[in-house]
Amino acid sequence: MTPLAYLNDHKDKFLDELLDLLRIPSVSADKNFNNEVRNAANFIKDKLISSGVDHAELFETKGHPIVYAEKIIDPSFSTVLVYGHYDVQPADPYELWDHPPFKPIVKNDRIYARGACDDKGQMYMHVKAFETMMATDTLTCNVKFMIEGEEEVGSKNLEAFVKKEKQKLSADVILISDTSIINNDTPSITVGLRGLSYLEVEITGPNKDLHSGVYGGAVANPINILTKLIAEMQDENGRITIPGFYDDVIEYSDRERVEMAQAPFDLNRYKKELDIEEVKGEKGFSTIERVGIRPCLDVNGIWGGYTGPGSKTVLPSKAFAKISTRLVSNQNSDNITQMIIKYFEKKAPKSVKVKVTPHHGGIPAVISTYSTGYKAASRAFEQSWGKKPIPTMEGGSIPIVALFIQELKTEPILMGFGLDSDNIHSPNESYGLFNYFKGIETIAYFYNHFSQISKKNKGYNL
Repeated sequence: MTPLAYLNDHKDKFLDELLDLLRIPSVSADKNFNNEVRNAANFIKDKLISSGVDHAELFETKGHPIVYAEKIIDPSFSTVLVYGHYDVQPADPYELWDHPPFKPIVKNDRIYARGACDDKGQMYMHVKAFETMMATDTLTCNVKFMIEGEEEVGSKNLEAFVKKEKQKLSADVILISDTSIINNDTPSITVGLRGLSYLEVEITGPNKDLHSGVYGGAVANPINILTKLIAEMQDENGRITIPGFYDDVIEYSDRERVEMAQAPFDLNRYKKELDIEEVKGEKGFSTIERVGIRPCLDVNGIWGGYTGPGSKTVLPSKAFAKISTRLVSNQNSDNITQMIIKYFEKKAPKSVKVKVTPHHGGIPAVISTYSTGYKAASRAFEQSWGKKPIPTMEGGSIPIVALFIQELKTEPILMGFGLDSDNIHSPNESYGLFNYFKGIETIAYFYNHFSQISKKNKGYNL
């Protein structure tokens, strides 16, 4: 039986298993879900064992466990290291979901649930592709799995594991599915990811909340000051005003920008899907460029004072904001974090105190289109889609990718199958059945092509 025939015969089983995984609320950011996060880890471990790995285990960390498994069919064969994550973003606000986020449903050929695309659906494709190859005796590479439970909180404990277990994790390529394609008619491979710097700002004025009538106009209002400081971080052209912020940003040539513009993009459809009249961003750049090759700064949350029903005339003691920057090639996350800290410390007036707490960050990553892994991925997409994929730069961040390159000396291949419309991190997250099953098929093809190209590069006769 061919892998595709096996996949077609087992689609119901593969879908039911994913729905079971999606029912586990593995929210890594909330300690109230710690037991469920572990349940998800055990689920993955058990499914890997039943699929045919030599062994699987949970590696304990200071946080959530890492699932490690491997299948070594021949030590002389090429090895693929699969990375993914089983933790998910918080589902809040629950009231904006059309259906409960951890009671997955299939509607209009889409799976609706938190984690459906990011990253349970995409990660689980690899488990099922492995099962498919094992069941049809078509596995042509050794396989190692490293599935973590802290990606959504910055992979804070994975770095120590990677540095300690370099020998265990040695591989010829790292395969990751946590990105997207352009659309279901136009496959693509992500060759660039933006980096990240994430911070929380706390502004303190008086030592307690005050009556806004008695003290208003005489004492600094932390919310007023915080919003002013944030507003001044960008100018009227959408450029970030922090001194030194753009010093290391790579400027692309006109020719390179023309090539990027070849990717299909319908601006009117983009605006319609988001229900906005106009797009906004750094002047002089297209929407694709703004989310691919340019950095940005956004407020991810802001609060303070009274936010309950009705009114309360209060002058708040404190105001808070969570702020993130997305970084591009050559920018250093730690340096950018320090720039933002200095900005607030220098700009805040003496009428308030300011405290900036860094959370997590990540280094930008650029992937070569000439590597064996990229060529194998391109051929796999061409085999399953009937057309060559387009290399794209993606606006999101996977901080661990740069660590893999640095510590394991192995280039990752970002072979994602999601869509920008999947609402990851938002209410009503979904993942298409087409994408789920097409991903399993394409991943299985990747192993065959990677094996063939690797042998050819080593001088074997094929």
